[in-house]
Amino acid sequence: MKRTLLLCSLLLLIAPHARAQQAGAAKPADAKTEPVKPAPTSYPAPAATSTPAAPAASPSVVAPTPAAAAVLTEASVAPMSGRAATVPAEKSAPIRVPRFEKAPAIDGKLDDEVWKSAVVLKDFYQISPGDNIAPSKPTEVLMGYDARFLYFAFRATDEPDKVRATVAKRDDVFGEDNIRVYLDTFNDQRRAYLLGFNPLGVQQDGIYTEGQGTDFSVDIVMESKGMITPDGYTVEVAIPFKSLRYTAGKDKLWGIHVWRNIDRFNDEMDSWVPISRDKSSTLNQEAHLTGLEGISTERTLELIPSFTVSETGKRSRSFRPVTLGEPLAADPGRMLNRPVEFDPGLTAKWGITPTVTLDLALNPDFAQVEADATVNTANQRFPIFFEEKRPFFLEGIDIFRTIMSVVHTRTIVDPDVAAKLSGKRGKTTFGLLVASDNAPGNFGEEELNDRQLEFVTRPDPALRRDGQLQFQSFLDRVVGKNSTVGVLRVKRDVGKENAIGLIATTSSFVDRNNYLGGFDGRFRFDKVTTLEFQVVGTNARRCALGLTEDGDECATLNGLGYAYSFNQDRRHTNFNVNGAGRTEGFRSDVGFTRRRNTNNHNLNFGYHTEPKPKATVVSWETYHYFGGNFDWQGRMQNWTYEGQAGANLQRQTFIRAGYNTGYERVFAFEFGEPAFASGRDEHSVASKNVFAYAGSTPSKKYSFFYFFGYRWGEHDFDFGAGPRFPRVSPSAIASREAREAGLCDTDDRPSACLGPLDPGRGNLLYTNGDFTYKPTNALNASLSVSKNRLTRNDTGLVAFDSNIVSLRTTYQFTRFTFARARVDYSSLSSNFRGQFLLGWTPNPGTAFYAGYNDDLNRSFFNPFTSQLEPGFRRNGRTFFVKMSYLIRKSFGE
Repeated sequence: MKRTLLLCSLLLLIAPHARAQQAGAAKPADAKTEPVKPAPTSYPAPAATSTPAAPAASPSVVAPTPAAAAVLTEASVAPMSGRAATVPAEKSAPIRVPRFEKAPAIDGKLDDEVWKSAVVLKDFYQISPGDNIAPSKPTEVLMGYDARFLYFAFRATDEPDKVRATVAKRDDVFGEDNIRVYLDTFNDQRRAYLLGFNPLGVQQDGIYTEGQGTDFSVDIVMESKGMITPDGYTVEVAIPFKSLRYTAGKDKLWGIHVWRNIDRFNDEMDSWVPISRDKSSTLNQEAHLTGLEGISTERTLELIPSFTVSETGKRSRSFRPVTLGEPLAADPGRMLNRPVEFDPGLTAKWGITPTVTLDLALNPDFAQVEADATVNTANQRFPIFFEEKRPFFLEGIDIFRTIMSVVHTRTIVDPDVAAKLSGKRGKTTFGLLVASDNAPGNFGEEELNDRQLEFVTRPDPALRRDGQLQFQSFLDRVVGKNSTVGVLRVKRDVGKENAIGLIATTSSFVDRNNYLGGFDGRFRFDKVTTLEFQVVGTNARRCALGLTEDGDECATLNGLGYAYSFNQDRRHTNFNVNGAGRTEGFRSDVGFTRRRNTNNHNLNFGYHTEPKPKATVVSWETYHYFGGNFDWQGRMQNWTYEGQAGANLQRQTFIRAGYNTGYERVFAFEFGEPAFASGRDEHSVASKNVFAYAGSTPSKKYSFFYFFGYRWGEHDFDFGAGPRFPRVSPSAIASREAREAGLCDTDDRPSACLGPLDPGRGNLLYTNGDFTYKPTNALNASLSVSKNRLTRNDTGLVAFDSNIVSLRTTYQFTRFTFARARVDYSSLSSNFRGQFLLGWTPNPGTAFYAGYNDDLNRSFFNPFTSQLEPGFRRNGRTFFVKMSYLIRKSFGE
């Protein structure tokens, strides 16, 4: 057995597709190979490029003189050679930022006299696709500060008619020309603000965490303007110090990167400092700022009152709930308009110090302005992950994120009150989150009616009377009650780039509670090798929340979970070993858990050639993984091998093709069954899979991506896919035939009507694609389609055919005013969802939205009668107006 377990642990699982592999990450153990769009010309992150020799021409840090603001020309770019060894002395020394006596006007023109006293950064290096070679176009950056703001100005030389820039929505500028600034305000080489600006000054902001990537859901208040000029474009930026968390003062250093992205040159990235591809970190190659002294020590209070006015219509039951003794009648349902709802809320933020922030939310409006993407739900064994989008929870969310996702704030659905204290003191980062969530006890009228009907329509009058009493007990014990959620996170910096941390979560509701605690760490052993790990333990009390307290069934569950990831990212290769495991008793009510009673281990390897920026084939790359799962009893659950290879071409074009083979084994007890229809307690399938995908961005007006895959040996779990696609296994077919023959009404063959689960082998076609079109700077339209079709081998019938189409169109009247239309269609339910929105968002916190959402079905089954209804049927619709306003007041010097 020990040898078997060792072999299993060495073999196993399902690792990432292209982009995840490049990041050194892996998919969850039970994930399938899905179409994933990789980054075109996907060289090791521009955090990995080599260090060139010092430029021989003018120094790259220019002292404040009137000449410093002159426009660069191609001739002024210093000669550079790739893969040199040292950073120039003028770039390794800290940049002393001058203090401005007068604030510049942020209008994008760079004509203020004060810019002549700024420090100037020039002589950039092309770090991707080139390896620290001369950039295609020169760039100049000017910096200064005063007591309240840090100022940047960017002068990017280019041909104005070829600059790629649109009036994009906020946080959507990295698909065109842009400037990016990393600000490591604690100089700890672990976390930095990433601030981006397109040539028209549209902003994108996020938090970059070493080893985790960038979270662009964070919004900070700042001012920026940009404009296209005869020799390229210019951008001016003012960043309030009170919008940042930082340490500053005499001799304090900030880390900084400044990058320019030229989209049409194969997504060219230029950096002020050379970046070594022989190092796997971005922030440990940063330059440094100094001289930020005399900053006003302001404590900032932000208040965002908000309210939403909405009117909702919903298809509901036509009849009132039955009372004792009343007969049931067919209920076709009808559209009912609910009363107009007024929902006020308040969020507040108090900057206790420049490093510590307190956030508070009272009845926050967490209605999402943009709905989650429509996804395929057929044949899914495990939960589907959706990203957090709500501003209150996004503040400081990187502090709570760990390798195991034990904190997923979307589990807090509708809090009446929530508070969060987060920040950093010295080498200790901390976060405390508490919330009172009314969602678990907030049952809608229709749901309560369904529960009542279940207990008051029993044939026996005595049972009906008991049912009414039980239902009243349920109302008293559960309905209207809140759950309490708490999260504590502490992380300590160790050495230069290492960290260890502790995390604890708690959740309680009526007779259910859950406690989780554990530790984690991230260590860098050398310039290319890192290890990340986490171990947690859980305790949970689970009650069925029965209709009577005395009759409730409860159990206590204890669990263990772990995860690790070992990475080596070199110039041409990347290597990753990762794994995760959770016992059957593992429960994380505040986190996201996809699968329990499983151990998953993966081996990933990738190789890419040295890029040739001017060649037709810029580079080649290949990725491979091998891995799988086994449960805590030592039984194999699956294994998979996948290999893929392809080329990166000009115009951000990429082509990939791959092959996948594997094995999957399922057990009846995982589905709550003693045995499958075959009489066996397990079923297994071997699979083979081929796939290919490609994409391109030939111009700023359009781009496309397409993926195609076909798998021989996909598991049909025999769940069915709604009324349109009932179960098609031999067991299900026999059950339907028995019902049609009237055998279900007899006592001699009761098993003929049960139709136990009957998993089987099938063939799966899966494909998706998207096309984006930007005919003008203001209009952006995209169309995406996906298809998943599974056919059973034993019956020859289609288990499901899921087609999803999404059309999204946005028109930006200005940077802050837009109209958006979105229509999603899912063939499984013949469902059409439309969202139409008019918005004005001048800054984070201040917003106005007016919208209409519609939900219709066409030729589908009535949810109340289960009969097919021709034509269109409206399920619901909502008109809403949502407003919020940022009130920002500073106290102090």
